Amino acid sequence: MGKGKGKNSAADWWRGAVIYQVYPRSFQDSNDDGIGDLKGITRRLDYIASLGVDAIWLSPFFTSPMADMGYDVSDYCDVDPMFGTLADFDALVEKAHGLGLKVIIDQVISHTSDRHPWFRESRASKDNPKADWYVWADPKPDGSAPTNWLSIFGGPAWEWDGVRRQYYMHNFLASQPDLNFHNPEVQQAVLEAARFWLERGVDGFRLDTVNYYFHDRQLRDNPPHTANDGEGVGLDASDVNPYGMQDHIYDKTRPENIGFLQKLRHLLDGYGARTTVGEVGDGERSLKTVAAYTSGGDKLHMCYTFDLLGPEFTASHIRDCVTSFQQVVQDGWVCWAFSNHDVMRHVSRFSLSAEEQPAVAKLALTVLSSLKGSICLYQGEELGLPEAELAFEDLRDPYGIRFWPAFKGRDGCRTPMVWNAAEDNAGFSGGTAWLPVPQAHTALAVDQQESDAASVLNHYRATLHLRKSHPALVDGEIEFLSLPDNLLAFIRKGHGETLLFVFNLERERKEVELPASLRLAEDLALPGMRAKREGRLLVLQGLDGFCARL
Repeated sequence: MGKGKGKNSAADWWRGAVIYQVYPRSFQDSNDDGIGDLKGITRRLDYIASLGVDAIWLSPFFTSPMADMGYDVSDYCDVDPMFGTLADFDALVEKAHGLGLKVIIDQVISHTSDRHPWFRESRASKDNPKADWYVWADPKPDGSAPTNWLSIFGGPAWEWDGVRRQYYMHNFLASQPDLNFHNPEVQQAVLEAARFWLERGVDGFRLDTVNYYFHDRQLRDNPPHTANDGEGVGLDASDVNPYGMQDHIYDKTRPENIGFLQKLRHLLDGYGARTTVGEVGDGERSLKTVAAYTSGGDKLHMCYTFDLLGPEFTASHIRDCVTSFQQVVQDGWVCWAFSNHDVMRHVSRFSLSAEEQPAVAKLALTVLSSLKGSICLYQGEELGLPEAELAFEDLRDPYGIRFWPAFKGRDGCRTPMVWNAAEDNAGFSGGTAWLPVPQAHTALAVDQQESDAASVLNHYRATLHLRKSHPALVDGEIEFLSLPDNLLAFIRKGHGETLLFVFNLERERKEVELPASLRLAEDLALPGMRAKREGRLLVLQGLDGFCARL
């Protein structure tokens, strides 16, 4: 992962930070309309701070027709009325800062809503001032789309517009036209939108689909993906989606993106201790893309990929992901996560039964907190919430509706946060919640876990406190060890401290003789872990972990 600068100044607060993602629609409703809002988030900031996190990341709350739940923005510089007002946002930032929490917000600038004034003007004619602000192209002579590019949400990445008599490009929904970043005016416009929020005091941006900004000027067709049996396609799209059958070399991750990211970094550097975290979905090239986007200290501060957002929770997979990152990304920084608003909740992905979900939740957090990098937590994972099972008629996600029943979409991880088991909608809302609150979630509500020292919630608090108590865990180096029985073992070293971690991610008990080269000074208690050591013999139960100071 490179030498790194160390978290030695206020400007480096993001290095090793713990970021808590809030999905505003589902966090806390303050006016009983069934939809979470900014005032609701502000009300719950004390709870977030109690977890021991450094920052919150807010998913989109901007003005939007909500075709893709806010990722289709129609005004980059205002709050959608369903979430509140700019004054509500300012109040949120003020309280968060008062609690020592940084505020990161989404920037969804690869595309807009088709109701954005920019697009309405652009589609009006071929010669208006914004005619070239989106990706327009003539049809082929037979009337078909200009290229073979596909949309992640299904079907071609081109939509015919009868007004201009041209196609426009959309990587996602047809109502999410792609901006044309080859136009310098577009770049300036989105940079000014970022400046608007920097002036309001935000501490950074999470950049949605950061490698999708530019397309190939020549509009060349993507070649087919050549890996056998889909191997190497990555987790950019569901495996029931033909999107993964193409090698996406012309519709995203174009070389021109580097120059724009440098402009964005220059803007942020003018505001002091701010940060950027980019979402990179680029199949098997994701790590190379992260390296290009985070190297040199003049582009993004950090990125995350989808490597740990899949179904594998094994020692070999985690070790391979981290070591591959270290080898490819020499001077960049990574942000690790097991869950977010786009993937099945990880206790459901990683568990073999409902009974073991609490143990999996605890172990996963302990492993994540021990890795080198910043980490993202997704609301509700600190309660051990499993993926919600929803009926088709309850779905709101266009992605899930499009590919049902082979792919159920993302609503299962977006159901409302559960606060008080005895209240309507578990305390989320006094109205009809936009997605149903599963009974299984209600039993895991915050008020049910607060007083239980052995709860998943209190495990999160204890583990994050441990991470903060040992600076080596924040930005120290990491070195993996080879131990038998497929154990995950590594050393974290920095700030005058060396720590050994050994994790058993499997279900059966394991005994291992620790190498004589490891000079153990004292065992350190890991919250919720049951491992015992006698001399050099280490005994780990299933889903267990061990830590010692060397």
